[in-house]
Amino acid sequence: MSDTRTPAQIEADIVRRREQLAEMLDEIGVRVHPRTVIGDAKAKVASTVDETAGRAFVAVNRTLSGVKERFVGEDGAPRLERVVPVAMVAVGLVGLLAVSARRRRG
Repeated sequence: MSDTRTPAQIEADIVRRREQLAEMLDEIGVRVHPRTVIGDAKAKVASTVDETAGRAFVAVNRTLSGVKERFVGEDGAPRLERVVPVAMVAVGLVGLLAVSARRRRG
């Protein structure tokens, strides 16, 4: 297998490959530079946090919608048969906490 290229073509190929190698080395240098590594890590963490926050928002929104459906009718009026017992339990708990706090102080 003989090389039919001229010396000028061989020299041009060497120059081209040298430039490609220089570009690759520059790119590797940028990729492994501490600022680049830190920036990539920050971006990954931010993306993960955004994704987690989005999932949490969806879960909370779904839960609140479920609670609302239980205590508010389709017409927007509160369902008193469900609201009143929950309110009574809440008032009872607050009363127990107040009595408990008084006993601890006195």
